[in-house]
Amino acid sequence: MERNWDPEVKKFFTKILNSIAMGLFWLIACLYAGIYQELGYTAGKPLIYTVLFYVGMAAGLFFLLRYLYKAWKKE
Repeated sequence: MERNWDPEVKKFFTKILNSIAMGLFWLIACLYAGIYQELGYTAGKPLIYTVLFYVGMAAGLFFLLRYLYKAWKKE
């Protein structure tokens, strides 16, 4: 089945799958740290842990968007 694919279409689908996978990885990592490790809210912990979590989450989103921009920009 794969031998009849156009190489450009294969590269396009690879970009789509990589973008979805990286986005899901970032989302699952944030959910894990925020909910399961209880860093997303303050419940008897110092506020600095929550602040660092959200700063790290925003930085991770920035790097994810930069990666996606560069991945889709190059030909």
